[in-house]
Amino acid sequence: MQEFEERDLKQLGRQTCLLYLYTPFCGTCQLAGRMLEVVDEMLPDVPFYKNNLNYSPTFAKENQIESVPCFIVYKNGRIVKKEYAFHSVSYLYDTIKQNAVD
Repeated sequence: MQEFEERDLKQLGRQTCLLYLYTPFCGTCQLAGRMLEVVDEMLPDVPFYKNNLNYSPTFAKENQIESVPCFIVYKNGRIVKKEYAFHSVSYLYDTIKQNAVD
């Protein structure tokens, strides 16, 4: 997963991808990140990005991010899924595949 800074997040408005939002001291975020790394390997055609939300307050406010961890699926630049519950690797795989893969 490539790390994006807040200024880089504008690029997501033109593509199909997954954005993982986290904070570094969040234990749940660390587990969620490891789960997404597995899914990233399983879906090589979907770019995965991550962002430390501590450094992206404007993005968080504009997109009404309620908590971390959070993932957002973009399809052709539109948000098609925003989720806070990561459940399991198989759940993440199915959810991302259903929303991001044609």
